[in-house]
Amino acid sequence: MKRVLVLGGTGFVGRHLCEKLQRAGWQTTVPTRRAANASAVQHLPRLTVVEASVHDEATLTRLLAGHDAVVNLVAILHGDQAAFERAHVQLPATLARACQASGVRRLVHVSALGAQLDGPSMYQRSKARGEEVLRSAGLALSILRPSVIFGDGDRFLNLFARLQSVFPVMPLAGAGTRFQPVWVEDVADAVLACLRDTGLPRSSIGQTFECAGPDVLTLGELVRLAGRLGSRERPVLPLPTAIGRLQALAMECLPGEPLMSRDNLDSMAVDNVATSQWPGLSSLGIVPRSVHTVAPLYLGPQAGRGHLTSYRKPR
Repeated sequence: MKRVLVLGGTGFVGRHLCEKLQRAGWQTTVPTRRAANASAVQHLPRLTVVEASVHDEATLTRLLAGHDAVVNLVAILHGDQAAFERAHVQLPATLARACQASGVRRLVHVSALGAQLDGPSMYQRSKARGEEVLRSAGLALSILRPSVIFGDGDRFLNLFARLQSVFPVMPLAGAGTRFQPVWVEDVADAVLACLRDTGLPRSSIGQTFECAGPDVLTLGELVRLAGRLGSRERPVLPLPTAIGRLQALAMECLPGEPLMSRDNLDSMAVDNVATSQWPGLSSLGIVPRSVHTVAPLYLGPQAGRGHLTSYRKPR
């Protein structure tokens, strides 16, 4: 039985991936700072939750021992330069050294579409530096670059649907930025395909894949879609860049994780769509699902009635 260590296994993508690994018969280990964070996955057969800090190299080396592969899903959307550096650059570097020390060479790393060293945001630049660190480590590496990820339990379309149940109008910065949203199940399938790596239709080792859905929509169109499928569609009021940055700054000052940050706005200075520079999901044998097909099943009137079950069958 294959064994895999999943960093970030308690998060949005991680929860969906762990379910697929369980059905595929993998023995899965999920480290987390607090066991309570793993309530969504700890009931799964063949899955072990370990309380540990993955940022500690000695701990990570011990965790990797005996595993066949490791998946890194750890990422943050908000923070300062130090926070992005720690999550997206230092952790991959620590993971690379731990892999070399433990003898675990197979690594699937989930980065981000738009990651580039000269990108407009700290998020994009740090994601690109993390990729560089791993590419230079001599590992059997696969990199996945997803666009914005949607699905049951997301904090994207669900958030915009909830906001439109409260506010009469949606003031929106970056309304014209284009995205190519990808279903969380397709991203999880891509990770599993890389781990299996049958070589058909192509080997994933040493490859970077762009994970994007079939639809290209502006942020404004996605917000209107969320409102239409959720409680109520509200008018979208596009904000000029300067006003949008003031709005984001105000959100950053509120307690808790901000809905929008200035770095998010910096990311939206460029479209978040597939470039065709790298192979896509089809190269992994995956036909991506449309947001127009999937989103109604968890945002619409049929939400919560198990209508995603057929979509979650192993493919």
